[in-house]
Amino acid sequence: MRQPLVLANWKMNGSLEFSRTLISDINQGWQGDHRAEVAVCPPAVYLSQVAQLVSDSSIALGAQDVSAADSGAYTGESAASMLQELGCRYVIVGHSERREYHGESSEYVAEKVAAAQSKGLIPVLCVGESLEERDSGSALHVIGEQLQAVISLVGQAAMSSTVIAYEPVWAIGTGRTATPEQAQAVHAYIRSQLEDDGVRILYGGSVKPDNAKELFGQPDIDGALVGGASLKSEDFLAICAAAD
Repeated sequence: MRQPLVLANWKMNGSLEFSRTLISDINQGWQGDHRAEVAVCPPAVYLSQVAQLVSDSSIALGAQDVSAADSGAYTGESAASMLQELGCRYVIVGHSERREYHGESSEYVAEKVAAAQSKGLIPVLCVGESLEERDSGSALHVIGEQLQAVISLVGQAAMSSTVIAYEPVWAIGTGRTATPEQAQAVHAYIRSQLEDDGVRILYGGSVKPDNAKELFGQPDIDGALVGGASLKSEDFLAICAAAD
């Protein structure tokens, strides 16, 4: 059985005090034994601080991005070895905002997946379609191409060391959410492209406490990549509990 995973993506939000307060609240609210795994991905400048804050807890640490390069003249980038040294377990790769605002192609995203895996990090590979692509009926084709770019580079076997996050771009930060049935259909398609049935596939489109349980009740949805709701401990803990 696949272990549920709830991953918090703080995006470019927070402060030193915000991190202290939010992690303290999450730690207090997530005591005991749980079936679900929980991880937080703060902005890069707070990774060291959050690593210390979660060091004595069951909360895992993740980063929001990673460089495709090992080292060198790449101003502003963070190498996989650096993230691993800080204690990161996960790293988000290919988020729709990186693809859109930074022009990251699926081939470049694949290089990042390979870089992360080479240092023992678990990449959380984001795939998803725009509203135009969904309305045109090409959603599965787009997602299939995004997946195949990675599979072509790292191979099917390496996908077993990857988490996939389906994020319908049209449902991110808009308050719109794919219905559980729509999300399940895409998750089932993604799973059909993989040889390992144990790969965890998360849903990442405006997950909230009031829709989490129904989403997690779908057979191929193994958790969530949570954006805005992860900035409020009460909401995030409710989502975690729904996955447990």
